[in-house]
Amino acid sequence: MKKRILPLTEKRNPRSRDIDRFATLRIVRLINSEDRLVVPAVGNQSRAIAAAVEMIVKRFRRGGRLFYVGAGTSGRLGVLDAAECPPTFGVPPTLVQGIIAGGRRALVRAVEGAEDNESAGATVIDRRRIRSRDVVVGIAACGLTPFVRAALKRALAIGAGTIFITCSPEAVSHVPAEIVINPVVGPEVITGSTRMKAGTATKLVLNTLTTVTMIRLGKVYGNLMVDLKATNNKLRDRSVRIVMEMTGLSRRAAAKLLARADGRVKLAIVMHHRSVSVTRAAEILDDCGQLLRKAIEDRK
Repeated sequence: MKKRILPLTEKRNPRSRDIDRFATLRIVRLINSEDRLVVPAVGNQSRAIAAAVEMIVKRFRRGGRLFYVGAGTSGRLGVLDAAECPPTFGVPPTLVQGIIAGGRRALVRAVEGAEDNESAGATVIDRRRIRSRDVVVGIAACGLTPFVRAALKRALAIGAGTIFITCSPEAVSHVPAEIVINPVVGPEVITGSTRMKAGTATKLVLNTLTTVTMIRLGKVYGNLMVDLKATNNKLRDRSVRIVMEMTGLSRRAAAKLLARADGRVKLAIVMHHRSVSVTRAAEILDDCGQLLRKAIEDRK
């Protein structure tokens, strides 16, 4: 009988074996000291993360989409990252999508057994009409989740780009994915509670994947989110402030310019710097591949 390998994420942490005996402050400090292991672990995966970004950017430019697939905490983190892309970078909600085992209700309440449903994992890839130009990112802290592995296997068969994020080094050699991102954060303070260090590492990786991808696609100028969607007062104020900083205009003049640009920051900035209409500004941006720096600096 084949011996079952226990994932690192399921092993006991020797530093927290007697945590129930500790005073509150000592517990807090222990958790904080464990959390400090996360950033270096993610940093060690920089090359793999960069390769994943290149894959996503390449497929986005071919009209592809990005799908996160996970269960439990991993699934919720994928849905969260996907949900934050439209307001932050002005992309359609279909560009980055989150899939969680058990569906929408699993976002707020555990759906027992959903992560073990292999057939559902494969089926969801077909239901979302995933194609070879898309990218599927499987997320499973322990590396074993059947729903996620089945989804990745199906995506790989279709020819989609495949990426796997796991905190378990034991899973790396037999994961059905082209790129594996494996931040090794060690055993959790509470054995198996991967919503802790593994969850934090996953959040950092997902943030990096989408943020760097959007930078590469021209959604950022300097460190300003010039393609944001101003859907609330905070974002409307930020839009005005970005236009003010990029043009030197007063708040009132920047707001008027934004209004003429239908609230689109990038268009407003091109209109000012190139002294053109909103229609011509849109044409210039298209000609420059939506890269604002090129649009306002390349006058040829």
